[in-house]
Amino acid sequence: MQVPLEIVFHNLDRSPAVEAAVRERVAKLEHFAENITSCRVTVEAPHKHHQQGNLITVRVDLHFPGGEVIVNRSPSEDHTHEDVYVALRDAFKAVRRQLQDRQRILRGDVKPHQSS
Repeated sequence: MQVPLEIVFHNLDRSPAVEAAVRERVAKLEHFAENITSCRVTVEAPHKHHQQGNLITVRVDLHFPGGEVIVNRSPSEDHTHEDVYVALRDAFKAVRRQLQDRQRILRGDVKPHQSS
């Protein structure tokens, strides 16, 4: 990665364990796309005054030559995103799927959609 990984916390205390989990997931993404130029991960709890029930939002902005992947995983209705690690898992799964889809298109395995 050309630009260092940027991890931002909003309304949430910075956690070394969460940072380590993010770094591990970004390292795994580099196996799918070696040419990642920058990555910014934002972890946000919308309401800091709640003790329980805070739903975590994770946004991943990933840039590489010729494109970008932006994923914003907002809290779900069933409150699974109260756990920051579940929110991270879901966001990075979506990023990985988008990177894999892009790789399939570049290899010619899938025809790109024609715009009308």
